[in-house]
Amino acid sequence: MSPITNTALDPAPRKYPPAVTLVKRSARGVAAAPAGTTLADIEHWLLHEAAVESELLLFVESFIWRLVVAGIPLDRLTLHMGTLHPQLIGFAWNWKSDDEFVDEVKVAEAAALSESFLRNPLYRVREHGEIIRRDPRAPGAAEEFPILGELAADGIVDYLALPLSGAGHRNMMTIATKRAPGFSEAELEHLETLLRLFALHISRYSALRISGNALDAYLGAGAASKVLAGSMKRGSGDAIHAVIWVADLRGFTQLSDRLQPADIIVLLNAYFEVMAGAVLAHGGEVLKFIGDGLLAVFPFETGETATQAARAALEAARQAMRGLDNINAAPPPQLAGTDGWRPLRAGIALHEGEVFFGNIGAPERLDFTVIGAAVNEASRVEALQKTLKRDILITEAVARHLEGGLDRLGEHQVRGVSAPISIYSPSVGAE
Repeated sequence: MSPITNTALDPAPRKYPPAVTLVKRSARGVAAAPAGTTLADIEHWLLHEAAVESELLLFVESFIWRLVVAGIPLDRLTLHMGTLHPQLIGFAWNWKSDDEFVDEVKVAEAAALSESFLRNPLYRVREHGEIIRRDPRAPGAAEEFPILGELAADGIVDYLALPLSGAGHRNMMTIATKRAPGFSEAELEHLETLLRLFALHISRYSALRISGNALDAYLGAGAASKVLAGSMKRGSGDAIHAVIWVADLRGFTQLSDRLQPADIIVLLNAYFEVMAGAVLAHGGEVLKFIGDGLLAVFPFETGETATQAARAALEAARQAMRGLDNINAAPPPQLAGTDGWRPLRAGIALHEGEVFFGNIGAPERLDFTVIGAAVNEASRVEALQKTLKRDILITEAVARHLEGGLDRLGEHQVRGVSAPISIYSPSVGAE
């Protein structure tokens, strides 16, 4: 069984502020380190075997416990890794000897503006590259850094915060002990040697995580994982079955004529946040923002999962429409003072079929997307909303997986498809 558990919904017995979210936890304890480990053994491990560990949480946990077994009097260690991400400032790993487990947490951008961070030693480490060492019990320590008052209450007598790399001081660490009078100079010298090697590993993990974050943001999680796994050759990919989800903003050309470009950007961001958020909330994969349009898929493999995918896609469409209603009723602050854009309306089409999910494009510039007749048909079906006057249109290929609550709107000819397509829409008032 994996030593990692996902406890994001129940971080007990620890508490984290709103901008910090628990991602996963490991609680192997002293078993994470070989018995009898010495400081020389840790250096050898960092130079050799540690490089094969792919899970950063386990690597950090093993490093901590090796230090403990080797005699370093650690009672608290935190690692902080900055990142490039549209919503996060970074990640952190927190360990205390009291409960003996390591938490991986993600830290939202809002944390960097909080009073608690601005008065934390880590702020000065990040901004100025300082090395800060304090006795939390010393007069004035808690006034300088409020967190030191908490650490003093926990019995900490020596606290050290330091940068792990020179790349903008993005990666940082804190260590602390309850053993009086604190870390000895010899112990700190040993730690300095080991942390130089440890920092190289953290830089490697950081680069991998930043790559993953960037690909997730621009390609979507599914496509990103495939690219990171090596699927980068033009033409490489897979044929998959999926419910295709196509959305289009109504009257975008007229909106573009009436609004300033800056207001259009705000409007599109609010619109896409609702649309993409609904897709992701129901397990779909957002593939493309095309002008004012969005392309997403809900992949499946069997008949049973086809039903699940169809239901998820429909629920995502309903949630998206409710989200647009909310924007119209209570605009975000950036739009509240702008005239000429309400009511914001969109159309969504759901279709099912086999598509190619992979790399297409020129040798020097690839795109990871889906193509196929089903994608084209979904786009053509979405265009029928101008005449059918329904916000959500569903083809028979998807409707057959759904139970009731649909109105049949008849067969309709769509451009580029020889046979008419039966179209359905959620019954008015049906949820």
